[in-house]
Amino acid sequence: MLKTYTYPKYHYQRPPELDAVGARRPVLIVGAGPVGLTAALDCHLHGIPAIVIDDDDTVSVGSRGLCYAKRALEVLDRVGVGQAVVDKGVEWNVGRTFFREKEVYSFNLLPEPDHKRPGMINLQQYYLEEYLVNRCNEVGIEIRWKNKVISVTPADDRVSLQVETADGVYGIECDWLIVCDGARSPIRTMMGLDIDGKIFMDRFLIADVVMKADFPAERWFWFDPPFHPNQSVLLHREADNVWRIDFQLGWDADPQAEKQPERVIPRIQAMLGKDREFELEWVSVYTFQCRRMNRFNHGRVMFAGDAAHQVSPFGARGANSGVQDTDNLIWKLKLVIDGKAPSELLDTYSDERCWAADENILNSTRSTDFITPKSNASKQIRTAVLQLAQKHAFARKLVNSGRLSVPAYYTGSALNTPDSDSFAGMMEPGAPMDDAPVRVNGHDPADQWLLDHVGNRFQALLFADDVATLDGSQLRALAEGGGGQFPVQPVVITPGSKAVPGILTLQDVKGRFAQRYDARDGTVYLARPDQHVAARWRSLDLASIRAAVLRATCNA
Repeated sequence: MLKTYTYPKYHYQRPPELDAVGARRPVLIVGAGPVGLTAALDCHLHGIPAIVIDDDDTVSVGSRGLCYAKRALEVLDRVGVGQAVVDKGVEWNVGRTFFREKEVYSFNLLPEPDHKRPGMINLQQYYLEEYLVNRCNEVGIEIRWKNKVISVTPADDRVSLQVETADGVYGIECDWLIVCDGARSPIRTMMGLDIDGKIFMDRFLIADVVMKADFPAERWFWFDPPFHPNQSVLLHREADNVWRIDFQLGWDADPQAEKQPERVIPRIQAMLGKDREFELEWVSVYTFQCRRMNRFNHGRVMFAGDAAHQVSPFGARGANSGVQDTDNLIWKLKLVIDGKAPSELLDTYSDERCWAADENILNSTRSTDFITPKSNASKQIRTAVLQLAQKHAFARKLVNSGRLSVPAYYTGSALNTPDSDSFAGMMEPGAPMDDAPVRVNGHDPADQWLLDHVGNRFQALLFADDVATLDGSQLRALAEGGGGQFPVQPVVITPGSKAVPGILTLQDVKGRFAQRYDARDGTVYLARPDQHVAARWRSLDLASIRAAVLRATCNA
């Protein structure tokens, strides 16, 4: 039991397959954590009937995945829980790194204004899971609690599962299986699939404490602080006046002994002072690893989240990258299910997300190597870097207390159409789309956001200085199938207040779209259903858009 949270108890219901009335399902998802539940909601958005299977009957124990980055929040917005997370969570953008008692480095995750979401929200994982479960219940997604998958048999045209319940074992078949059953992934083991990488020889203590403190909502990281010499410490604020403190312990520490209150409380008192009142909320000791599967898709079985890849917790890359896995996967699966794309499109899920996982693993490994030097020489180098960073800007770039999660840029993806025109800025093919404040259809008094109107389909964003100059027949042709077999929704973006009748028109109220997308009159961006740029041009051409959509769906 936690002092600040009451765990929900979800009810087991007897599965119909136990009475021989079940049918083959289009999609089954194993794992009701953040990744599996997000996948289920994304399936719902795309009209895919999906069932979630989980062997527990509540949400995760402890705060676990704590930091949710801007890109993950944008995905959560799309599936309907982003606002709940932001309302409950603790918003922050600034992180500070200390060496002993002095600050040596700081960063800002959102250095420019006019984005809907902050750089990061801190929220205990059990809240996120509860909000996702509530949303699944609202839209009618079936979650089978206390159902444990005990065998998986893939075939060319289906996947067969055996599932254990309190009422007995039943069999169930599906067209596609999405595996989100965590780092230890029983299904990965059942299928005899390997996961390769590195386990780091260190241990860390997580202590969630309840206290009232006036520390700012920032990420604070110490190297060799006086209250925990020769080790590192991390401090984060959570919801409900809970604070997470991570203490580096070293590989020789006894995990069970270090979790005992008589060991934990003196560490916290040394840090906060003996006069600070606090209560222990949750304590855990962990090691970490950086590794991934060779591929994330295996026939009709696809792996996502920690089941597919794991990284160290420094950088908040675990749950954030898992949510982005589902963001990449589900729209592709929908096209394959509907017969609009070949199964090779699912190979690009693995290709793009393996690339993202490698980037996360590289950054996490570098962070871990800096935080836990492997030799005296490495530690001396780190000390020199930290001392130089207090006075010299060049050294601050070398300080690495965890490079925070950023979205993947699929710039090397085979789905991209290369630029044929010159552009400035970051919105190249493969990039996750930047947000911008907009006003809808020229008359809506409420300011809104670009990304709230982008996603779940292919869209052509056309920037026009004056909407009166636009060729309405071309825009209608797009909506009626100008992308070949794929209708492409036209979206007009303009600095003016006039709207194009019958076409979604967004007013670029602060000029941020024009700035961030290097847009001038006539510029067109083709957006993928997962809010990544597929192509861009300086003028509207239906044939070019059609070709780019075919390429982005492996139909070229």
